[in-house]
Order: sequence, then C-alpha cells, then structure tokens
Amino acid sequence: MMFVDEYRDAQRVGPYVEAIRRAVSRPWSIMEVCGGQTHAIVRFGLDELLPPEISLLHGPGCPVCVTPVELIDRALEIASRREVTFCSFGDMLRVPGSSDDLFAVKSRGGDVRIVYSPLDALALAERLPDREVVFFAVGFETTAPANAMAVFEARRRGIRNFSLLVSHVLVPPAMEVILRAPDRRVDGFLAAGHVCTVMGIDAYRPLAAEHRVPIVVTGFEPMDILQGILMCVRQLEEGRTEVENQYARSVREAGNEAARRMIREVFEVVPRTWRGIGPIARSGLGLRAPYADHDAERRWARSGDPEPRAPTTCKSGLVLQGIIKPPDCPAFGAPCTPETPLGATMVSAEGACAAYYRYRRADPPRGSR
Repeated sequence: MMFVDEYRDAQRVGPYVEAIRRAVSRPWSIMEVCGGQTHAIVRFGLDELLPPEISLLHGPGCPVCVTPVELIDRALEIASRREVTFCSFGDMLRVPGSSDDLFAVKSRGGDVRIVYSPLDALALAERLPDREVVFFAVGFETTAPANAMAVFEARRRGIRNFSLLVSHVLVPPAMEVILRAPDRRVDGFLAAGHVCTVMGIDAYRPLAAEHRVPIVVTGFEPMDILQGILMCVRQLEEGRTEVENQYARSVREAGNEAARRMIREVFEVVPRTWRGIGPIARSGLGLRAPYADHDAERRWARSGDPEPRAPTTCKSGLVLQGIIKPPDCPAFGAPCTPETPLGATMVSAEGACAAYYRYRRADPPRGSR
C-alpha cells in the first residue's frame, strides 16, 4: 500500500534504530503529542527497540481524552432533551461523565446517533426541521476545518436547527504548560503531523526558542516515528533547539491556508479546561459572535449542573501529562478496562491506556521508563 507498507518495513526500520544507538550518549526523555503516535509506538514495540537512554513519554495527544468531565456532563444534559437529536463520533459515546455516558442516555430513549462527519449531522438537521440537531465538536486543530465548514454552511443556508457543542483544543498551549511545570521531564517533543498539516509549524518556533527544546513534526508510521526520534536526539546531542519537519510529505511550512481561513472565519481563541491538566488560557476554539445562534451551550442555559466528579482511582490525568505510564495506574486492567472504562484514556481509540490494554496488558508495570 503506497505510503504505508514502506513505512512499516522491518528491513528499513533497523538502520534507524542503529543510528539512534550511535547518536545517543546520555539519557533523554522525548514526548509524543499524538495518540496515533502513541498507539504506533506501543503496537509495534518501538519503545522496546530503543537504547535504554531514551525514554518516551506519552503526552495529552488525544482530544477525546482531554475533554473535561464537566463538558461530558453538559453533553449528557443536552442529549437527554426530548427535542434534541445528539450526533457524535463513536468514541465519545462511552467517555464517562460524572455518573453516565452517552450510551446510557441512548438506552433511556435519548436520540443519540453516531455520524462520520459534521456534515452528516447538518444533512440530518436539514431532513428533520422539527428536531434540534447538535453535533459534539471535539478535536484538535485537525478536525476544526470540517466543523467550521458545517456551521458556515448552516448559517449560509439558513438551517437554524443545527448547533455545535464545541470542545476544540489547541496543541501548542498544552505543550507550554508541560514545559513550564516545575517537575518538567521533557527534553524534546514529537509534534503531531496531522495538526501541522492544517496549521503549519510557525506556532512551535516560539516554544522551541523560549524553552530551549527541540520539536520535530512527525508522522504516524514506525519509520516516521523512529526518524523523528533520531532527528530529536541529534538536536539534543548537538545542543540545538529547532523546529524540524520529518513529515514533509504532508506538512508544509504554512499549513493549509484554505483550512486556516475557514477556522478564522468561524472560530475564535478561548480558554479551555483540559481533563487531567486543568484550565489553560487561549488553548481552545469557540464560535465567533456571528455564529452564536449555532452554539449549543448558548442555546440551552445550564440547569444547575452539579459539581462534576471523576473516579478517584483513575490516574488518567497523570498519564496525560506523561508523569506515569498506564500500567502504573492502580485501576489499569481491573477495574478499568475498555468494557468498563473509568477514564477517557481507556475509551478513546487514541487513548494511551487503551493502547497499553490492547497490546501490553500482560506486561508488568513499567514505572516511568
């Protein structure tokens, strides 16, 4: 398969592993900021191929995982309304709120539907003018253009019964919080290639310069990741702190200008709360004033939401910050499993806990290695 099989070729992987071994002279900790990269690392055992000096840390690279409990509770409240058809990608339906998930709402008769695009939800709103159709808009910068397009089209075509419950977050502000932490362990980053395909790489340059940290924009296949690690290690060993682009077959310096223009038209930068990290200023997207009529949070006033609660045994917040690995959580494997998840990192297809459960659950705890 073009651009897949050749990036999983074991014969080509070996030289990169050997090059990393030759390049490294001291311990370094490198964090990947993409759940897809985390799954590739665990699935293909890339971390086990690396020399012991290299530690890979799993960052907050899954937008489903960082959606806060209070926003899940808000989704449950809106989805429970009789007049609402609530649409979402499938992985959000099992993310636990304080006491329930969207599947539970559906089982009680709520009109909760899985869609594969926000434009599917918009088409549904057009077919069902007597229903209020809400799409749960979750994601990093990667999914923002499609969600913006859906709202843009709804306004342009006068489809008034369509709205978004927005939970968009931005990657660079979360990276900065990690870099400013007093117990920072990160020496270098592998940045998410799909985010940079949309947004470009300029936003990472101030981070690299101010915090003296190399950042390598990296793809998602084994060879991509190993090449990104090698580029990062070479920078660290040479004392360089630059932004480099390993994923040049997809990422351009300025990103996708048409997609960025659509984001700017519909969204504005707002504060967001990240599950496991907390509030981060200017770390999210919200609908601009001209599109306020399509904002589900504004459309329905809150009805005295109780204080959100998360399971105390779940340590997914520490997993999201790269402080522990999933097997170090006391709930991992039992009672927290994909069938009975306590945290979003076990639910999402990109969650670190789900990756370790699927590929490593027979392993003993690994500490912070």
